[in-house]
Amino acid sequence: MTAHRTDDHVHDLLGIGVGPFNLGLACLAEPLGLDAVFLERRGELRWHPGMMLDDAVLQVPFLADLVTMADPTSRFSFLSYLKQRGRLYPFYVRESFYPLRREFDDYCRWAADEVGTVAYHREAVAVTRTHDATGPVYVVACRDPRDGSRSTYRARHLVLGVGSEPHRPEALAGLTGAVWHSSDYLHVRDRLLGADDVTVVGSGQSAAEVVSDLLAADGHGRQRLQWLTRSPRFFPLEYTKLTLELTSPEYSRHFRRLDADRRDALLREQAGLYKGISAPLVDQIHEQLYRRSLDAVPQPRLAACAEVVDGRTEETPRGSRHTLRLRQTETGEEYEVETSAVVLATGYARATPRFLDGVRDRLRLDGHGRLDAREDFSVDREGGEVFVQNAEIHTHGFVAPDLGMGAWRNAAILERVLGEAPYEVERRVMFQDFGVPEGARRVVPAGAAR
Repeated sequence: MTAHRTDDHVHDLLGIGVGPFNLGLACLAEPLGLDAVFLERRGELRWHPGMMLDDAVLQVPFLADLVTMADPTSRFSFLSYLKQRGRLYPFYVRESFYPLRREFDDYCRWAADEVGTVAYHREAVAVTRTHDATGPVYVVACRDPRDGSRSTYRARHLVLGVGSEPHRPEALAGLTGAVWHSSDYLHVRDRLLGADDVTVVGSGQSAAEVVSDLLAADGHGRQRLQWLTRSPRFFPLEYTKLTLELTSPEYSRHFRRLDADRRDALLREQAGLYKGISAPLVDQIHEQLYRRSLDAVPQPRLAACAEVVDGRTEETPRGSRHTLRLRQTETGEEYEVETSAVVLATGYARATPRFLDGVRDRLRLDGHGRLDAREDFSVDREGGEVFVQNAEIHTHGFVAPDLGMGAWRNAAILERVLGEAPYEVERRVMFQDFGVPEGARRVVPAGAAR
C-alpha cells in the first residue's frame, strides 16, 4: 500500500494538510502499523518560505521537533536527521539548543521523504461521511492543482492540519499595489529594498525580523522606514521558566475548563507570552538603530499605540502612494502618514475549511462558528473521528501553535484513535497548580446558592 492508493480502500487515518504537526503525526504513526495517508496540496513541503531568513532561528529548542517529546527514540528525531546529514558534531560544537529556521525546514522535508505516507498535489475539496460494514467512513474528494484531475480517499479518522491564512486587517482592505503580507517578504524583498520608504505594520517576531533585515540591507541609510504597532510598546516574549510552564498539558486542561468568554479574554491578556519578539532580536534592532543614528541619513520612525484605522492608495507619476490614517490609542488623536510600500505583519486567521461543508452538521461549533475541540482534540459530535491540529487556540490556549506541544497532542490523538496509548501521554509535568489544587477543601462563599 502506498500513499497514493485511491480505490475503495479505507485507511485507518487520513491527514489533510502537512505542516510540522500533521507531519509529526505521520512520523509517530509510522511504527504503529496504522494504515495512514497525509494529503498536501503543494508539490513539496516548505515551512514559512517567505520568512526563511538566513540567520533566523527557531524560538523553541530542538527537542520541540516532530517526535522527541513523545518518543525520544524515534528515527524521525532532529538528532537523527543531523546524524544522517553528517551534521551532528557541528551542531554539538555550536552549543545552541535553537536550530536555524531553514535547518528546521530542511529537517521537515527530510522527515516527509523518510516517512513515505505524504501524497503531494492533493488538495481536499469536499468531505462526506458514509458507512460500511465496519463503521463510519470519511470520503475525501481531492483535485490536483496542476491539471485539475480528481482522486478520492477514504478513512476511518480525519486529522485536519490545514493551518491558517495571512490576515489583512479590514481597515487596510482598500490599499492596492505595493502591499504585501510578511509571509511573502522574501519573495518581494528586492522590490521593498528599491522603495523610497517602507512601513511595517505589526510588532511580533515576523515584523521585527523584517525591520531588522531592512535595516541591515540598507547599508547607506537611503530608505525611510516606519514601524507601527497598536500595542503600547514593542514588547519581548516573556520567557521565564515559570511562565514557560503554561505550555503544558496541565495549563491546557485548565484553560479548556474556563467558559468561552473568559478564554477569549485571557488570550488577549497573554499576547506577550506568544506574540512578542525574542529578546536578542529586540536588542539587535536597538543596536542597528543606534549605529544608524550616528549618520546624517533618514532615521527610522517607531510608533507604538498607533492603530491603523483606514488606508487609501493614490497613483502618482512615480508610482503608488499609500496614506495610512492612524489613531493614537492612549490619547485618541488621529493623524496620517504616507508611504510607498507596506508590509503587513498582522498575523494569521483561522476559519473552518470550506471542504468540510458536507459534514458541517456533524461538527461541534461554538457560538462564533469556530471548531469546538474536546480535550482529546476531536471536533465531531460523536467524538474520536475528526481531530484538529493548531485550530484549537480558543479552546486549549496559546499552546496550540507551540511546536513543543505538537508531539504531545499527536500522542493524545493516537491514543484516541487506537484505544490505547502507544506513547506516554503526560498528565502532570509542571510544578504549578493552575486550578483548585487536588484535595483542597472547597469553600462556598457566604450568600452563594447551595
